[in-house]
Amino acid sequence: MAIVPETVLKACPIFKGFTDTGIAIFASIAVPRAFPKGSKLFDEGKMGESLIIVGEGTVRLSAKNPAGEEISLGDVSAGEPLGELALVQKGERLCSATAMTDVSALEIRHGDFQKLLIQKPQACVKLMMGIVTYFGQKARDNRDMLRTLVGKAPTT
Repeated sequence: MAIVPETVLKACPIFKGFTDTGIAIFASIAVPRAFPKGSKLFDEGKMGESLIIVGEGTVRLSAKNPAGEEISLGDVSAGEPLGELALVQKGERLCSATAMTDVSALEIRHGDFQKLLIQKPQACVKLMMGIVTYFGQKARDNRDMLRTLVGKAPTT
């Protein structure tokens, strides 16, 4: 399951509108990763320090409810990013990601992105705008679910 970094990046919505040169800049720091079926890409509550883009396979996102039970949040497949905010700022993972099939992916680490920010600021700002746009769209797509969660919050 060897993947071509440029092909994976071009399929990812946060790289929408990037030229071949822009794609090549990020392909140069992307690390190919392989996750066997059943393995964790990352765990809820652990420090997130990288963006992962699925090249091939399916990843299940899940989180624990207050009772400690694992609840499925949905699946992610080829071309989709995971943990995109970790490029901008390290932080706790909000969910766990588990390979449901053998998964090939690309990883871009926070530290490598920060170094690239000094060398290629325009490309990095463009990627940050892509992340903001993608994240905003995900929030809009899930607003009804968010309203349901907010509606269940205790009031004071």
